[in-house]
Amino acid sequence: MKRQMVTIMLLSAATALGGCAKSPDMKTTDSTPVQEAEQAETAQSDESTGEDSENVADDSSDIDTSSLEVNRTIEIDPTDYSKFNDTNDDGYGEFQGFGTSLCWWANRVGYSEKLTNATAKAFFSEDGLGWKIGRYNIGGGDNVAEDGEVFDADNVDFNTPHKAHIRRSDSVVPGYAVDVTPIDLEEHDFEYYEENFDRAFDDCGYAWNYDWDADPNQMNVLKAAMAEAGEGFIAEAFSNSPPYFMTVSGCSSGAFNAAEDNIREDSTEAFAAYITDVIEHWANEGVVSFQSVTPMNEPTTSYWQAYSEKQEGCHISSGDMQSDVYLELGDKIAEKGLDIVVSGTDETSIDSAIQAYNSLSDDAKAIISRIDTHSYTGSERKQLRQLAESEGKNLWMSEVDGDFVAGKKAGDMASALGLSKWMKTDLNQLLPSAWIMWDAIDTHIDSGNEFDWHSRQECLDSLNLADGNSLWGIAIADHDAEEIILTKKYYALGQYSRYIKPGYCLIGSGDFTVCAYDPKENKLVIVATSNAPSDEYWEFDLSGFEKSGESLTAIRTSGAFEDGENWADVTDSVSVTFDEASKTMKAVMKGQSITTFIIDGVVMK
Repeated sequence: MKRQMVTIMLLSAATALGGCAKSPDMKTTDSTPVQEAEQAETAQSDESTGEDSENVADDSSDIDTSSLEVNRTIEIDPTDYSKFNDTNDDGYGEFQGFGTSLCWWANRVGYSEKLTNATAKAFFSEDGLGWKIGRYNIGGGDNVAEDGEVFDADNVDFNTPHKAHIRRSDSVVPGYAVDVTPIDLEEHDFEYYEENFDRAFDDCGYAWNYDWDADPNQMNVLKAAMAEAGEGFIAEAFSNSPPYFMTVSGCSSGAFNAAEDNIREDSTEAFAAYITDVIEHWANEGVVSFQSVTPMNEPTTSYWQAYSEKQEGCHISSGDMQSDVYLELGDKIAEKGLDIVVSGTDETSIDSAIQAYNSLSDDAKAIISRIDTHSYTGSERKQLRQLAESEGKNLWMSEVDGDFVAGKKAGDMASALGLSKWMKTDLNQLLPSAWIMWDAIDTHIDSGNEFDWHSRQECLDSLNLADGNSLWGIAIADHDAEEIILTKKYYALGQYSRYIKPGYCLIGSGDFTVCAYDPKENKLVIVATSNAPSDEYWEFDLSGFEKSGESLTAIRTSGAFEDGENWADVTDSVSVTFDEASKTMKAVMKGQSITTFIIDGVVMK
């Protein structure tokens, strides 16, 4: 990253980033995200190889590789490749990019031009992560007041504010509906509400106007992200909850019973109109044309409860209720003539994504062009991939993050290796056309905000990443200094997103690598992760290709912030050798590192 391009602070080991290793207000899941059996198998494999790697020195710049024994052979299978998003009918699926949800960090930093520009450059520019996807959250909006009432399931008044309840500085995402008015047909006929409000729905029982200036922060970041990403940026709109007056509880954080639906059955049409009105408005204004939309987020979980301290959310049961939402959305899209992909159902679990899709009606399935899944839990990634292929749907991994760690005594690299492990699992088993992280900045420093860290030192001392801890997000926002603090997780993600570009095709690999092929330029990208504590000598089997390569560039992230590597060009120090006869490549893998090999001249059979 060119420092003059963006205000960025590198997190050094000397100022150990510490943190709310997982503060109570951070997004959590109920179970271990990657299946335990897979974790154990990979961890055991990683640990055992470290003991066998004494024949490789820590400094690999001048190694005589002829005497080295191969510690690991990586088999790359070009016959196992992604078929998702094949737009040119050449048989190869086309990767669409990496990205992030803008909710909630954009809502938090978008007030500051300096923070907005810094995050856009760090995440979306070519000098940064080169992300091409931003998921914009259409807020439902709530009806709250500090002195508001507290209702229960037997006593709900939609027209009286309830007590403010969210205890985060970033997750109160504003809704666009204002002047919300109950429809009283004894006082006025229905035409009155149609003429005097932007929207009115008799079934829902409410009329409302729109305030298009309601969400300036998130929109500021979206505009900056689009400008930095340039051509090919993909904006997706998604909803966590309908507006409060379309819910059962009158609260956009969920139902009183978190396992019950909170969207009212009489409000699915009004909800679809609300979502598509927002999409249509910003397209007509020339601000953004959303390429896709999903109307629900982790809908079958029991996370979303009224008066939650965390965020908006809405339980929507699989089957008839989810189908009704999609059918209404499809009708409104057709009514407006919108050119947009409908995706779903954004379940928190891979396994739930399969169940939810299979439970949709045939008409609802026909509306959905892409399956979006989160990968916090579940193990049936390959089965979901097979389902999407058989149904002729595109496939995105649309959200995940966590305080991941991997590697023994890995220090700053523990969080980087942990994130890489998760990405390898998702990318190899799903072979999706996109991989999108959750809240890119989940930690904030602001001495004037009761919900944030009040000093940089307090935050960094608490996180203590140099001791092998981790955090949600890949960066920290210091609002007092108007600076972004990057972490090693940021550089780990960049080992993928800077080099696996839109148009490339993901191809089969093993537990330690992710591979992508550029059929236009005959280029192969291998992202290799070593959790072993010492350097190793790896062999890459390229025999599945007609030609195994002519030249290579190697980029690496390793070590501590104080003296480690962040996207370092190590082409001259990894001792790469090619054997055209056997179609193999060998290279020294630095202990506890992530290395991206970009190989030119690789030809498919």
